[in-house]
Amino acid sequence: MSTLQASAQNQLRQFVEQIERLEEEKKQIASDIRDKYTEAKAVGFDVKALRQIVRLRKKSNQEREEEESILEVYMHALGMLEQAPAEHVVDAMIAAE
Repeated sequence: MSTLQASAQNQLRQFVEQIERLEEEKKQIASDIRDKYTEAKAVGFDVKALRQIVRLRKKSNQEREEEESILEVYMHALGMLEQAPAEHVVDAMIAAE
Protein backbone atom coordinates (compact mmCIF):
# COMPACT_ATOMS: atom_id res chain seq x y z
CA MET A 1 0.00 0.00 0.00
CA SER A 2 1.32 3.42 -0.86
CA THR A 3 1.79 6.10 1.76
CA LEU A 4 0.13 9.48 1.61
CA GLN A 5 2.14 12.56 0.81
CA ALA A 6 2.86 14.87 3.71
CA SER A 7 0.21 17.41 2.63
CA ALA A 8 -2.44 14.67 2.35
CA GLN A 9 -1.41 13.30 5.75
CA ASN A 10 -1.80 16.74 7.31
CA GLN A 11 -5.17 17.23 5.65
CA LEU A 12 -6.34 13.81 6.86
CA ARG A 13 -5.14 14.56 10.39
CA GLN A 14 -7.03 17.88 10.35
CA PHE A 15 -10.25 16.17 9.25
CA VAL A 16 -9.94 13.53 11.95
CA GLU A 17 -9.21 16.11 14.65
CA GLN A 18 -12.12 18.31 13.55
CA ILE A 19 -14.47 15.33 13.57
CA GLU A 20 -13.25 14.36 17.04
CA ARG A 21 -13.87 17.90 18.32
CA LEU A 22 -17.36 17.90 16.81
CA GLU A 23 -18.10 14.52 18.40
CA GLU A 24 -17.11 15.96 21.79
CA GLU A 25 -19.35 18.99 21.21
CA LYS A 26 -22.17 16.65 20.21
CA LYS A 27 -21.78 14.74 23.48
CA GLN A 28 -21.89 17.98 25.46
CA ILE A 29 -24.98 19.18 23.60
CA ALA A 30 -26.71 15.83 24.16
CA SER A 31 -25.92 16.17 27.86
CA ASP A 32 -27.33 19.71 27.89
CA ILE A 33 -30.52 18.48 26.22
CA ARG A 34 -30.90 15.70 28.80
CA ASP A 35 -30.46 18.31 31.53
CA LYS A 36 -33.23 20.47 30.02
CA TYR A 37 -35.62 17.51 29.95
CA THR A 38 -34.71 16.79 33.58
CA GLU A 39 -35.44 20.42 34.50
CA ALA A 40 -38.78 20.29 32.69
CA LYS A 41 -39.70 17.07 34.50
CA ALA A 42 -38.74 18.61 37.84
CA VAL A 43 -41.33 21.37 37.37
CA GLY A 44 -44.02 18.90 36.34
CA PHE A 45 -43.88 18.64 32.55
CA ASP A 46 -44.31 15.26 30.86
CA VAL A 47 -40.97 14.53 29.19
CA LYS A 48 -42.42 11.99 26.77
CA ALA A 49 -44.89 14.60 25.50
CA LEU A 50 -42.11 17.21 25.25
CA ARG A 51 -39.99 14.87 23.16
CA GLN A 52 -42.93 14.24 20.84
CA ILE A 53 -43.58 17.97 20.48
CA VAL A 54 -39.92 18.59 19.61
CA ARG A 55 -40.11 15.85 16.95
CA LEU A 56 -43.35 17.25 15.54
CA ARG A 57 -42.02 20.81 15.37
CA LYS A 58 -39.22 19.61 13.10
CA LYS A 59 -41.82 18.57 10.51
CA SER A 60 -43.91 20.68 8.16
CA ASN A 61 -47.68 20.90 8.60
CA GLN A 62 -48.12 18.68 5.55
CA GLU A 63 -45.77 16.02 6.93
CA ARG A 64 -47.59 16.05 10.27
CA GLU A 65 -51.03 15.83 8.64
CA GLU A 66 -49.95 12.92 6.43
CA GLU A 67 -48.49 11.10 9.43
CA GLU A 68 -51.64 11.69 11.49
CA SER A 69 -53.85 10.46 8.63
CA ILE A 70 -51.88 7.25 8.27
CA LEU A 71 -51.92 6.76 12.04
CA GLU A 72 -55.72 7.19 12.11
CA VAL A 73 -56.18 4.66 9.29
CA TYR A 74 -54.02 2.13 11.12
CA MET A 75 -55.73 2.76 14.46
CA HIS A 76 -59.15 2.34 12.86
CA ALA A 77 -58.02 -0.88 11.17
CA LEU A 78 -56.96 -2.20 14.59
CA GLY A 79 -60.24 -1.21 16.23
CA MET A 80 -58.68 1.56 18.26
CA LEU A 81 -61.00 4.25 16.80
CA GLU A 82 -64.79 4.07 16.74
CA GLN A 83 -65.20 6.12 13.56
CA ALA A 84 -63.50 5.73 10.21
CA PRO A 85 -60.76 8.37 9.84
CA ALA A 86 -62.72 10.64 7.49
CA GLU A 87 -65.95 10.39 9.50
CA HIS A 88 -64.77 12.60 12.35
CA VAL A 89 -63.85 15.35 9.87
CA VAL A 90 -67.33 15.23 8.32
CA ASP A 91 -68.94 15.19 11.77
CA ALA A 92 -66.94 18.26 12.78
CA MET A 93 -67.95 20.10 9.60
CA ILE A 94 -71.63 19.29 10.17
CA ALA A 95 -71.41 20.39 13.80
CA ALA A 96 -69.84 23.69 12.74
CA GLU A 97 -72.80 24.55 10.47
